Amino acid sequence: MTETEDYISQITDEVQGAIQWLPSLYEQLSKRIIGQHYLIERLLIGMLSNGHVLLEGLPGMAKTSTINALALAVSSDFSRIQFTPDLLPADLIGTLIYNAKDNVYTTHKGPLFGNLILADEINRAPAKVQSALLEAMQEHQVTIGDTIYPLPEPFLVLATQNPVDQEGTYPLPEAQMDRFMLKVVVDYPSEEEELQILDIMAKTRPKIPIDPVLTPENILAMQALVDNIYVDDTVRSYIVNLVMATRQPERVDASLAPYIKYGASPRATINLTLAARAMAFLRGRGYVTPDDVKEIALDVMRHRINTTYEAAADEVSREDILNRVLELVPVP
Repeated sequence: MTETEDYISQITDEVQGAIQWLPSLYEQLSKRIIGQHYLIERLLIGMLSNGHVLLEGLPGMAKTSTINALALAVSSDFSRIQFTPDLLPADLIGTLIYNAKDNVYTTHKGPLFGNLILADEINRAPAKVQSALLEAMQEHQVTIGDTIYPLPEPFLVLATQNPVDQEGTYPLPEAQMDRFMLKVVVDYPSEEEELQILDIMAKTRPKIPIDPVLTPENILAMQALVDNIYVDDTVRSYIVNLVMATRQPERVDASLAPYIKYGASPRATINLTLAARAMAFLRGRGYVTPDDVKEIALDVMRHRINTTYEAAADEVSREDILNRVLELVPVP
């Protein structure tokens, strides 16, 4: 056995020991959330890879309920921020309050000081409030007055938004979108799942307790293990080739070039690698396969490419472009 094979075997054993909590977590979440396995898995990938997640879907699709249930299951400090047009940046990060009696300013920390932050309907707030999240999301710190305050670890922003063509919404700035590791599109449940939802939730006051399965310390330990999951050089090259194909589409299909205004950023390369590692972790492996990359690539890159007016005219979506890229880039 080579040194690399020995390392992979060791990491795989550690991963399989660490994911013993997974069935219990799914069991707790299934008390409130029917179906939505895809959504739950993507939230776990964000949590394991220390990346923020943006959920997009129509109202009533259990986006908020799923995040609430996850927060209870991981026994973390949880804050919910309902974004509205009149929200101010200080409502997120906190502010300085003057005490006239003692002639001093005291710091009042905002709801961002938590482990799991639910930014509900993030696109209902104006750009200055959305941008207040930038430092927190990227640096895991906020500045109040002249003082920098570190945020607790783990720190994860799980944001929801309605489609931007809905009334009273503000599209997220590109810089803000790029801070999210994943953008997950939430779809309708199946007919069978809807019947199960009816059985559980069609009550005036549904009370469904969720028992904690994990702690913040468990999450940090698993994040450290995810960092050690092996990524072969051929898989690294595959990831880079996928990202480069969005910037230079003529590499794979010249007909895509008129549809792409600009491609995915270097952060996409980093996040695709991290997310693929987390996917391998959930699959109980100590190494990443090209299938892990392909499975998560759409969620990592769909919000990181910008399409042209020609794409809109021809009704070519970002997903159409990325699916074509995934189809044409050679798999190692």
